Amino acid sequence: MNKLTQQEEEVMLHIWSLGSCFVKDIVAKFPEPQPPYTTIASIVNNLKRKGYVEAKRYGNTYMYLPLIKQGEYKSTFIHGVVKNYFANSYKEMVSFFAKEQKLSTDDLKDIISLIEKGKEE
Repeated sequence: MNKLTQQEEEVMLHIWSLGSCFVKDIVAKFPEPQPPYTTIASIVNNLKRKGYVEAKRYGNTYMYLPLIKQGEYKSTFIHGVVKNYFANSYKEMVSFFAKEQKLSTDDLKDIISLIEKGKEE
């Protein structure tokens, strides 16, 4: 699975939220000033080439459907971040964010609760 550019990720997030959509639907999801239709169409074509979306022709236009689930994408790339930046240690990653004060004590308690709940299932 190829890593997406920031623009591709942003478009892909809209596609995931819409399910099936046309380029005009994606453009409409952007705040003003909206990007040009042709820019979004080009990004969607890149996503198609990379295997993230498929296109179904409807008259003069195409409807796009995601081929990769959002959770699958997140999982693949968070593993890469942990491997490349935190010595393949989730503990190191959480420690980093705690030291940088990006995680509060309550956040850490919630994480511990989620971990414990997962062990029970």
